[in-house]
Amino acid sequence: MTTPYQDREFSDPAVYPDNASFWQAATYGRLMLKRCNACGEVHWFPRPICPLCGSDDTQWVPASGKGTVYSVTVTRKAGPVPFALAYVTLEEGATMMTNIVDCDLDTVRIGDKVEVVFKPSRGGQAVPMFRPE
Repeated sequence: MTTPYQDREFSDPAVYPDNASFWQAATYGRLMLKRCNACGEVHWFPRPICPLCGSDDTQWVPASGKGTVYSVTVTRKAGPVPFALAYVTLEEGATMMTNIVDCDLDTVRIGDKVEVVFKPSRGGQAVPMFRPE
């Protein structure tokens, strides 16, 4: 089966004071993560408190934008346009839920190497998604 990627409209992300830096960086095509200065781990989704150790000593760090598909499914009945929903484990160690884009969606496999690409939301906010390397 072949399911080519098609651009689809999606809603704007919720921008709050604790994630505004993330969305601002995305506007410039940069993927940022939060790193905990107490335990040294990066985490996703961006938040001021480390979910791994509970510290509030976190900082924004640039991510490589490279990762590996951990899990993927192609959704064909959730709307008029099929899309690939995936978990991608970034080189930095955090795993994020995202979309796989710019490819035949049926060719995406667990273990595939991917790279970040930014797609505009309905209001124009750049949102990170991934495509095969």
